[in-house]
Amino acid sequence: MMCIKQIFSRTHRLKVGQVFGAAFTSSRCFHGEQQVSRESSALPIIHHSRYVCDLPPNHRFPMGKFPRVLHFLIKDQVITEEQVWVPEIASKELLSCVHTEEYLNDFFNGKINEQEQRRTGFPWSEGIVRRCRYETGGTVLAAEVALQRGLACSTAGGTHHAFPSYGSGYCLLNDLAVAAKYLMGVSSHKRKILIVDLDVHQGDGTAFIFKEEPCVFTFSVHCGKNFPHRKQQSDLDISLDDGMEDKEYLSTVETHLPLLLETFRPDLVLYDAGVDPHWEDELGRLRLTDQGLYQRDLYVMKTVVSRGVPVAAVIGGGYSRDNDKLALRHSILHRAATQVWRDCGM
Repeated sequence: MMCIKQIFSRTHRLKVGQVFGAAFTSSRCFHGEQQVSRESSALPIIHHSRYVCDLPPNHRFPMGKFPRVLHFLIKDQVITEEQVWVPEIASKELLSCVHTEEYLNDFFNGKINEQEQRRTGFPWSEGIVRRCRYETGGTVLAAEVALQRGLACSTAGGTHHAFPSYGSGYCLLNDLAVAAKYLMGVSSHKRKILIVDLDVHQGDGTAFIFKEEPCVFTFSVHCGKNFPHRKQQSDLDISLDDGMEDKEYLSTVETHLPLLLETFRPDLVLYDAGVDPHWEDELGRLRLTDQGLYQRDLYVMKTVVSRGVPVAAVIGGGYSRDNDKLALRHSILHRAATQVWRDCGM
């Protein structure tokens, strides 16, 4: 991962930290078990040890990546343990702002049949329910903290294939949708939220959930010939050809993001920074490099934050049999966010 460390050293400072500074003293309550000091001046990282659960041997989903992301961030001195915020488990009441009562009852109580389990890719267990609830709680906390601090990143999240009444494609609860719906509901005015989904797979569940919600704009850049085979209609879908590389991919994102920020004018951006567009990803079909992912994340977060709009980022999808290599790849997000935090004087 030498390329990550090399590109991480570049700096270009912007003076926008004061945009969010007044919010630091807020007395607002967060969905967190444990919070860092309000005096902390470092990038907030959202993590819970229960982002993981046991799976059958040789299961394809790389469950072990989540704790390794935090491990490498601390080991490489990108962050310290003092920056870590610990989320609460998402309550049934919180989840019901997106998911149906019938689905939540079945999911919580193990009434998920074999066909439904095949669609999600996971065998049901109490552990999978718990980890999904903590993961969703982490995304909600990241969004809450971002509204106060300007930028926050979880070490999990991005379960964008979950629909209100069923799970799909390794996604059982739609954390992005829950965070968006919750934060729209608790503000004095209905917040406008832009979901920037750069996972290689279309965020079909998220698109479906918000298809008639004018205060949420769903923007998905994905590989057209990849899962899901039946796409939903996002507010803006950019379908990419197989094999696209860094330069063309970054140009595509740069073409659309500034215009969306200017026309939709969001109060918050939820950013799904999936690393499955990487050339080594087992389920990706695109050809991005480590540096391409870093430049993508740096561009998205700096473009948004420099306009005074807070960003909550999640790691999204990424698939490899090598959990350490994959965790390092996911940590590109947090390394880029740390650079944005410094460059923007936050």
